[in-house]
Amino acid sequence: MSDTVKFPYFYRTVPSELHLCAGIVKLLKHFGWTWVGIVATSDENSVRAVQILREGIEQSGGCIEFIETFHHSNSLILKNLDNIQNTIITSSAKVIILYCNREFTEYVRYTSFWEAPGKVWIIRAEWLFFIPSYNVDRQNNFAFTVGKKSIPNFHKFVREVNPALFPSDLLIQAWWKDLCNNQCPKSIQRSCSSNETSDYLLHCDIAMLASSYNVYNAVYGLAHALHDMISSRSGNTNLWSGELESILDFLPWKLHHYLKNLHFKNALGEEIFFDENGDLAIGYDIINTVVLPNGIRSNEIVGSYNPYAPLGDDFTINEKAIMWEDLFNQAPPQSRCSLSCLPGFSKLTREGKPFCCYDCIRCSEGKVSNQTDMDTCITCPEDQWPNQKRDACIPKVITFLSYEEPLGISLTFIIIFFFLITAVILGIFIYYQDTPIVKANNQDLSYILLISLMLCFLCSLIFIGRPEKVTCILRQIVFGITFSISLSSVLAKTITVVIAFQAIKPGNKLRKWMGSRFSNSIVLSCSLFQALLCLIWLCTAPPFPYLNMRSETGIILIECNEGSIVAFYCVLGYLGFLAGTSFIVALLARNLPDSFNEAKYITFSMLVFCSVWISFIPTYLSTKGKYMVAVEIFAILASSAGLLGCIFFPKCYIILLRPERNSRKYITKN
Repeated sequence: MSDTVKFPYFYRTVPSELHLCAGIVKLLKHFGWTWVGIVATSDENSVRAVQILREGIEQSGGCIEFIETFHHSNSLILKNLDNIQNTIITSSAKVIILYCNREFTEYVRYTSFWEAPGKVWIIRAEWLFFIPSYNVDRQNNFAFTVGKKSIPNFHKFVREVNPALFPSDLLIQAWWKDLCNNQCPKSIQRSCSSNETSDYLLHCDIAMLASSYNVYNAVYGLAHALHDMISSRSGNTNLWSGELESILDFLPWKLHHYLKNLHFKNALGEEIFFDENGDLAIGYDIINTVVLPNGIRSNEIVGSYNPYAPLGDDFTINEKAIMWEDLFNQAPPQSRCSLSCLPGFSKLTREGKPFCCYDCIRCSEGKVSNQTDMDTCITCPEDQWPNQKRDACIPKVITFLSYEEPLGISLTFIIIFFFLITAVILGIFIYYQDTPIVKANNQDLSYILLISLMLCFLCSLIFIGRPEKVTCILRQIVFGITFSISLSSVLAKTITVVIAFQAIKPGNKLRKWMGSRFSNSIVLSCSLFQALLCLIWLCTAPPFPYLNMRSETGIILIECNEGSIVAFYCVLGYLGFLAGTSFIVALLARNLPDSFNEAKYITFSMLVFCSVWISFIPTYLSTKGKYMVAVEIFAILASSAGLLGCIFFPKCYIILLRPERNSRKYITKN
């Protein structure tokens, strides 16, 4: 009948099933009932309503455990009762929707599963609640009934009107007698003789049903539509009934236009109109059985649903007015297939089950869920990380090798210690600059090497502290150039030793390369080539500070990105080339006869240097964060200390502890 194409002139003066189903879905959603069962008749209206209910429940995140239907035949109804009873009793759903007309509701009323403990019933038949003969013993019921209003003067009319003015049949006669019963509400109780009084109270409350209010609105709606039609036709509203009948006999379809545009206020001040589907704009009351302090059960209005009200005001429920049975501990029951997944967990639907049946799984690493019953966990932003419960993202810990932590403090003291040792050795060499051992193997190269080693120790301090754009550039550039000066000085020393022994042979032309200019040119050219590599590095892809958020769990590593890994290993490779060349040359010259021959010491120093940096590469690649920086600092300190110790400690030993060897007489004697 709601098909406006097939039935364009159909008007409904009671709420449609569509609105009823929407109200039931609102009630389920309010209490969080996502796991329900449905019992309905097999008639067309009920089947359509069940389909609407299914769609609404599933769209709101709920599921239906079972749908059981009654058939129209009484024999089939009785046959189905056992199956329905077993389904209801064994089901885990706490909420059951009963959708059927008044006739079939009576059957359910007298079944055993109606009294099944721990079940909440949602029904649509208002007679179950308002007619005493259908008095309900259950406490866990919600009924959607048409909104009931008190019609002005209606009760007075019922008390005082003469029944003889109305058509008479058995039902109406019984009703008039019921109104004489002392148990009837005083507002509608009639004064009658003893012969008119009924011994049974069957129909007294019919006068108080919501359907009375519907009839009242329907009659006044028709009256207003007729009034508007007559007024627009002739401008004269004072027509005889005969004239009105003739108009309707010949042009009944014209009334449709006025009903469609009907809009008026009734005696209660409520707006009355038909919507675009021809439904009267009224809503539902939600009824619940309440046990009063004196033990009497009363059916109270605990909420309402009006689809025509503004969004947010369309559904209301007063939870304090609802009474739950003792089994529920006076609190709304939980009707769910699975317990709620707490924050920190997500839902995983069980295989072959509805989506309401799921297991709760903990969020994986790097993800959180901050709400109950989340379908999937969400990934934290890159600068945040899940807390221990994985229900919130917290900022990651920012870390770098700082001067305040024990590792940074220890490295700083070691750097300063080696710097001071080198400075003391440089002072010793300057103080004893006129002694033979200082003059041997090019005095200037010794000074250059000591100063470059001091710079190598100091450049390690740049690696400590929060990486910035300037410090990231200085780290690798200063390290590469100072080490190239040190190694080129060692190479120049080694070549000088070889040339010195070759030049003493008669007629050898290498004597002209014995000056300090040649050795200094070796240092300068080798250092300039390294500086050129660093300049190319800076121009193409210079180092820069980088926030590494993925290397370690829950930590943001502030580190220097090399920019160009090729340039970085080119700088290291060139240093390795200088160290390898010095090692080979020194190895060949280690057995030359000389009291102050440095070749053997240079061999050992280069062996230490190469061992340190060969082991540095795999260690550097396998560490992360500040420990990677610490490994690089250790390599710089170890290799520099190796050069310092192997080349200069033996000389300091002679200068300070064996001064007799630091004389020309000792050299001549040997």
